[in-house]
Amino acid sequence: MRITGVRPLVMGTGWRNLTFVVVDTDDGLQGVGEVRMMNHTDALLGYLGEAVPNHVLGSDPFAIEDIVQRMWRRDYARAGQIAMSAIAVIEIACLDIAGKALGQPVYRLLGGPVRDRVKAYANGWYRVERTPDAFHAAARQVLARGYRALKLDPFGDARYGLDRKELAHSVAIVEAVRDAVGPEVEIFVEMHGRFTPATAIAIARRLERFEPAWIEEPVPPENPKALAKVAAAVSCPVASGERIHARHDFRELLELQCVDVLQPDLTMCGGIREGCKIAAWADVYSVVVAPHNVGGPVSTAAALHFAAATPNFAILEHFNDFAEEFVKEAAPGNPEVVDGYFSLPSAPGLGVVVDEALIAEHPRGDVYFDLFDEDWQFRQSAPAPAGSPRSIGKQRH
Repeated sequence: MRITGVRPLVMGTGWRNLTFVVVDTDDGLQGVGEVRMMNHTDALLGYLGEAVPNHVLGSDPFAIEDIVQRMWRRDYARAGQIAMSAIAVIEIACLDIAGKALGQPVYRLLGGPVRDRVKAYANGWYRVERTPDAFHAAARQVLARGYRALKLDPFGDARYGLDRKELAHSVAIVEAVRDAVGPEVEIFVEMHGRFTPATAIAIARRLERFEPAWIEEPVPPENPKALAKVAAAVSCPVASGERIHARHDFRELLELQCVDVLQPDLTMCGGIREGCKIAAWADVYSVVVAPHNVGGPVSTAAALHFAAATPNFAILEHFNDFAEEFVKEAAPGNPEVVDGYFSLPSAPGLGVVVDEALIAEHPRGDVYFDLFDEDWQFRQSAPAPAGSPRSIGKQRH
């Protein structure tokens, strides 16, 4: 069996473009990968345009490590987010092909399941007015959808610091969510790398009475020593890692012991098998992993197979129950969240199949995500006409 083609398919949604990559083989089997490249879709497509003929076409899809090593090592440049995301979509698609060829779910190719269901938490649910009452009502809807854990960023457009009024408002939002969900539901507080260590520590201490299951990325991800300062000063667990893309860059987080929860994004750090290597390394330091998963249904499928086979997996992020309905329909086959858990996929490969016609009905949008815009939460603009150039900078609406 040989790889004969690699076809990227970009689907637009209200606030993100999802890039599906279909890998074709000469015996008719197809595999699929996926990544959400926030603000960098063209860079990914450009890299694939060069890397695929150099490293992928004509390869045996079972020779996954060889393909990965060629894409990682033989282009000379240090592999960052773009290259590691390209590697990931090819690696995930090849595992999908291998599972289909063998008639086995991907997690059986990773050593088999170590659990019979996958714990999940909801994200993307709080596209509401930034008030305690609105967040309270939205959190109740999360419980009604079957989740028993949820994450929120209550901090608006804050960066570096928070004045006393904004701090009180943010704390009130978290208090409202805790009141809405009760004491047994896990709450994760997202900080998106906004704050100085002193500010992050002050915020975390104000939030301690609400028992957050973790605070996430409290300081910029490029400064592990600042993260260590926060971790040493707060009582709640600290999570980070979604904006780290190569295994060597996880090293300092682990050696400084500044995270309790590591959050690699499988679609941006080299794929499922690379995620397993990172998780095994984290296990040496008694750190659990909770994959960052802000992509669509193929990203979720990849994370489910990883979670099934990874002993120190903790919980999986999931957006798509709070996104446009067509996102899940673009690659149906994943189980639904019931009482806070996914069941394990059972079909061969990843267990999902892309609907190329549906993806074509939702062309790439002219969306730009700006964390520090006052309306950063899933801000969107109208889809661009076919063939039009990408806009540069923010699009107001």
